[in-house]
Amino acid sequence: MIIGRVRKAHGLRGELVVEAITDEPDAVFAPGRCVFAGTASGQPVSPPQELNVKEASPFKGGFIVQFAEVGDRNEAELWRERYLFARAEELTGLGEGEIYLHELPGMRVLLDGGDAVGEVVGLYELPQGLTLEVSRAPGGSTVLIPYDRVVTSVDRDAREIRIDPPDGLLD
Repeated sequence: MIIGRVRKAHGLRGELVVEAITDEPDAVFAPGRCVFAGTASGQPVSPPQELNVKEASPFKGGFIVQFAEVGDRNEAELWRERYLFARAEELTGLGEGEIYLHELPGMRVLLDGGDAVGEVVGLYELPQGLTLEVSRAPGGSTVLIPYDRVVTSVDRDAREIRIDPPDGLLD
């Protein structure tokens, strides 16, 4: 499961600024924990590459993390925009009605009545909350849908999101 994304190098000793993409960032980035390297496109590296958390501290909504395997700034620069993973069994399971953010792209979006709206092609964590970018037709226009105020249900198995948009949102 994706648990973070490296934003940039920090300092001279190989520290990285990491955006946490987990509900448990303090536990996931605790010294002694092991995470796995991913690519900038969000795929795990094959064969798996372990990264052992040496130190971590909160920093501007994320963390500064030093991994034992990243020794200096030059090496740290190579990690920019790469994703970090953890084994699903090491994380707390999802609660009723919860979903991982990385599962949202590609889901079909339907009105509560069943009419098709489109497909999730992107998502943005804005100050107002999570916002879905939904393509209305292949190669067509997109619409931004505020997750917390419009989404009524998510079916992970069917890969469907049901919405109840206010008047004018889809126009």
